[in-house]
Amino acid sequence: MTEDPKLKEEKISSEDYENLLDKYQFSSQEVSPGKVVTGRIVKITPSQVLVNIGLKSEGVIAVEEFTEGAEPHLPKVGDSVEAVMEKTDTREGYFVLSKRQADAQKAIELLETAFEQGLYVTGRVIERIKTGYTVNVGLKAFMPDSHAELRPLKDPSKLVGQTIKVKVIKYDRKSENAVVSHKIYLMDERDKKKKKVFSQIQKGQKLKGFVRSLTSFGAFVDIGGVEGLLHVSDMTWGKIGHPHELYKVGQELEVLVLDFNEKDEKISLGFKQLTPDPWTDIEVRYKTGERIEGKVTSLTDFGAFVELEPGIEGLVHISDLTWSRKMIHPKKLLNLGDKVTVSILDVNPTSKRISLGLKQTQPHPLEQLKLRVVPGTRIKGKITSITDFGAFLEVEPGIEGLIHITDISWEKIKHPSAKLKVGDEAEAVILNIDVEKQKVSLGIKQLEGDIWEEFFIRQKMGDLLNVKIVRIAEFGVFVEILPGIEGVVFNSEIDEKKVENPADVVKVGEEKTAKIIKMNPRDKKISLSFRQAQTDLQKQEYQKYQENQDDRLTFGDLIKDQLRQLQNSKKTAPVEEDKADD
Repeated sequence: MTEDPKLKEEKISSEDYENLLDKYQFSSQEVSPGKVVTGRIVKITPSQVLVNIGLKSEGVIAVEEFTEGAEPHLPKVGDSVEAVMEKTDTREGYFVLSKRQADAQKAIELLETAFEQGLYVTGRVIERIKTGYTVNVGLKAFMPDSHAELRPLKDPSKLVGQTIKVKVIKYDRKSENAVVSHKIYLMDERDKKKKKVFSQIQKGQKLKGFVRSLTSFGAFVDIGGVEGLLHVSDMTWGKIGHPHELYKVGQELEVLVLDFNEKDEKISLGFKQLTPDPWTDIEVRYKTGERIEGKVTSLTDFGAFVELEPGIEGLVHISDLTWSRKMIHPKKLLNLGDKVTVSILDVNPTSKRISLGLKQTQPHPLEQLKLRVVPGTRIKGKITSITDFGAFLEVEPGIEGLIHITDISWEKIKHPSAKLKVGDEAEAVILNIDVEKQKVSLGIKQLEGDIWEEFFIRQKMGDLLNVKIVRIAEFGVFVEILPGIEGVVFNSEIDEKKVENPADVVKVGEEKTAKIIKMNPRDKKISLSFRQAQTDLQKQEYQKYQENQDDRLTFGDLIKDQLRQLQNSKKTAPVEEDKADD
């Protein structure tokens, strides 16, 4: 006999009712607010994550609770998740869950265990505060600035948003306050890496690394978590001013281990040693006087460095850039990367230096000038500078000549500025062009002719001249005969009496008559005498007196003449009487 289906359905319901009621009562107890439940993600919307927690309704978790935790991540369908039941009677029919609260509960246990056992935990830096950072390790912990990194950060804000490993250095379960350190974790990791590196490293070993930082003396290269120093002297066989000319931070490169000291934790690295030393046979490959093409690699205040080949650079000193007397800064003549032809001046393999010349590859402007003009040629130009010893005049662009102070005027001057000023247009005579010494000698006074030559033609020994005392020396005095012409009167020729100190007898500015007693046209020297001039003057006066006496007939002279005549007549009278008697 077949059983009635209605009775069967009622029977099943009756049998299962008790089990279902027990299950509901059990579930309602398990999902009471505050309980931790585990579920599987079944759906993700832009704002919510639906979780199957084994009940007729799903649980819902806000999406941001997945991205704000200690280990933020985007949820995926099928992922398992723990959460705390917040509400069980929502109008939408979902259970409201909190992953944040579940993480906090786990974090409390985790932090306590980590603090007691010295373990590391993962945290996310969520904000920068006055003296440090707030780090989410399941709950908010404080990380001081001094525990953020191994070295002070240039931009502290860059740490915000990063997920890092930290050590709990202080924890209070009651207040749930925690202090963490990322620096201790980094130090521990560094020590582990150092032990590993030093256990494997060998001299002469080639390693790959990347540039961690650059300084003026070298580059610190990370070779597996440990930094070695690539000194600036070991970067290239050539010369460089600063490591940043060759490398940049983050750049990968291969280096050679030159030396290491595990105790001092120092590793010396080299890059140039990976290639042969190009200076070994330098004297064979580069000869003095040879001309070669190179590339300008560096410009400094004192010259330009020119690369002749990789690793070989020479210096063109500022004085060898141009034939100009003025020191022109290399940057005004050359640019980085310029290709230039230079002359090798000197090769020193010991000091690894090559001296180069740029001007030596060009004709000397004085050689060309000497072909165009000869001494005696008159030229015009501007006075470019004045010194104590003379003035410089621009003969041609890039060529200057010196007008020595003695060639400015025939008249004695104390300083060139007495006659010339910078910027003045002046005419001068070319006196000499010395290519070897790179000098052009000019004269202004020569425009007037040689007054010395005229003087020696006009004057002769024994002439008396009116002179002015201009200087007094121990041996005598210097006198000005004419503007630009001086002579000397030695002590023995100053006075009839012996003179030991000329200043006791004469003074500067005094005018006197002097006699030329010696002339040397070749050396342009004239010796004079006050003493002899005085004697000559006295003789002249006496001669004039004598001449004047012959021309005059006084009353006395008449009487004397008559007396002489009377005496003569008395002597002749008796004779005449005798004659008359005869």
